[in-house]
Amino acid sequence: MAEPAETAYITTPIYYVNDRPHIGHAYTTTLCDIWARSMRAGGRDVFFLTGTDEHGVKVEKSARARGITPLELANENAAEFRKVMDLFELTYDDFIRTTEARHVSQVQTAVRRLLESGDVYLGEFEGWYDEGQEEYHTETKAKELGYASPISGQPLVRATQTNYFFRLSAYQERLERLFGERPDFVRPEARRNEVLGRLRDGLQDVPITRTNFEWGIPFPGDEEHVIYVWIDALMNYATAVGMCEEPDGDRSRYWPADFHVIGKEILWFHAVIWPAVLMALGLPQPGCIYAHSFWISEGQKMSKSLGNFIDLEQLQGYMSTYGTDALRYFMATQGPQGATDSDFSRAQFHETYTTDLVNTVGNCASRTSAMVDKYLGGTCPARSGEGAVGALDWSDFTSGQVREHLDAMDRFELGRAIEAAMRIIRRVDTYINETQPFKLARDPEESGQVAGILYDCLEAIRIASCLLESTMPARIAELRAAWNLGAASGDLEAECGWGRLEPGTVISKVALFPRLELEEQA
Repeated sequence: MAEPAETAYITTPIYYVNDRPHIGHAYTTTLCDIWARSMRAGGRDVFFLTGTDEHGVKVEKSARARGITPLELANENAAEFRKVMDLFELTYDDFIRTTEARHVSQVQTAVRRLLESGDVYLGEFEGWYDEGQEEYHTETKAKELGYASPISGQPLVRATQTNYFFRLSAYQERLERLFGERPDFVRPEARRNEVLGRLRDGLQDVPITRTNFEWGIPFPGDEEHVIYVWIDALMNYATAVGMCEEPDGDRSRYWPADFHVIGKEILWFHAVIWPAVLMALGLPQPGCIYAHSFWISEGQKMSKSLGNFIDLEQLQGYMSTYGTDALRYFMATQGPQGATDSDFSRAQFHETYTTDLVNTVGNCASRTSAMVDKYLGGTCPARSGEGAVGALDWSDFTSGQVREHLDAMDRFELGRAIEAAMRIIRRVDTYINETQPFKLARDPEESGQVAGILYDCLEAIRIASCLLESTMPARIAELRAAWNLGAASGDLEAECGWGRLEPGTVISKVALFPRLELEEQA
């Protein structure tokens, strides 16, 4: 009996239904999709989770303003998010909604357990309330923030309220130990340092219920209170795999998540409150909280008032002109995956498309397949060994890049993983320029060397394409079809072994990325 495949579990944050889908949602989900596709290609048993966060006072107010129920608004906007994800061809395995019975019942079960263990208690809070974020701040923190929301800039509101609290303060030492023992628990490092800085200030208990609105999950045993939307939302990572009741026999194997991928603005909830809740529930911690930075637009912070927000319609414009794969590549290689924000500019997008995809990936595959068509009758030659010129050992070189790619993907370093594949393609271009098979082909006595050189080129491009497939699935599918490479094997490392391209395989000419003028995108 075959051994069960190693699991891989990745999550996006669940997206708030009071927002319209925009570049931030598309970016995070695309990064997760690339990782999930890569893990599947490597034979992993993948669970890729996304969904929508549907409770809270903002949804309640928006629904009331439109004269509809909060659930009607949530249904409408959740459907919009699903439509967008399908438009981007994102391969999520589950789309969870916080209004679903499977989620509601498990959140109440988990909160009941916390109440019984003493980790949740009834108390009174007096302090400052951020209405936009639905978050309370102490006097000290509010003063530090200038009595304004760090996200919206709106003034904080003085408030007193009776709430149920989670004993976050009881987990100070355990959280410090977690961060000490697992330096990669929060990445990138700048985000980890932010969390450590706040931890040093000491933790206070946090209110986890509200009484100033009704649209939320009722607190078990006291329905005057609804569970705070942030506690409700965080629990989705566990409720989707049945971890807050009797574990689901099928999905519980995925727990814990390898990566929770989020934006940096929600780091504290994920890096401190969520791990403490898991400790209280006796559940294992995720592998990594990965908090990326923000996109800016044409050198400025994105703002609806400035009119420079990259919305869904603009993203569709890029996709219709350049193709979905070009947008995926740009996001993965030029995006704010590290500690600093990234600029989404039309000029930079076009330059990346032209330099990396047209001139490198597209041109290399095109010129190689054209030479195979012209000099070898459109079929892959036998491996003669005559193509190895100078000191380059193609097998050794490509295997090194494959290892680099696989290691980077495992660590969710998508830019480094993609660069390893691009390094192979750029080396093919250099190899063609060094060996000049187009000149050697004029001499019939050099036919063996021409065949050897072109075999090396075809095989190196094949290997690079396997590595790029998770990032650019549509264009690599075109290459697979044109070169008769067959479907992916499900064992990426083995598939990238040198010499798997069979002699006699029919190789058709390809033009993967059309050259465009910048004005066409406008």
